[in-house]
Amino acid sequence: NSKGQVMLFDEFRKKWVVLTPEEWVRQNMVKFLAVHKGYPATLMSMEKKVEINGLSQRYDLLVRERNGRPLMIAEFKAPTVGIDQSVINQAIRYNNMLLAPYVLVSNGMNHYICQLDIEAGSYSFLNDIPPFEALL
Repeated sequence: NSKGQVMLFDEFRKKWVVLTPEEWVRQNMVKFLAVHKGYPATLMSMEKKVEINGLSQRYDLLVRERNGRPLMIAEFKAPTVGIDQSVINQAIRYNNMLLAPYVLVSNGMNHYICQLDIEAGSYSFLNDIPPFEALL
């Protein structure tokens, strides 16, 4: 506890963070990606700023390829927040500057990943979150 807030140590960012419902989802998903899907922790960054139409926004997670190019952007919501088209659109908007070919959204209960066709301006949903190596 710190100032009445429950904190947890984020082993990826190497700092203490407030344990909000959204942070719980982020921590569990990042751990799942690293342990079960082979996503290297060194290629994941969390809560970084991105400019969208002149406004500063923060993505929840960005996974990069080994050469540094964006591979997947993720948007996390609290478990009580439903995943609908507006959440998917939010993640895709954040991705407009990054151009990652994959977008993941999750509220910890429901997870959706889609592959973008940037040239066509369309996306298609995948049945499961692929292992890291399958996305390369």
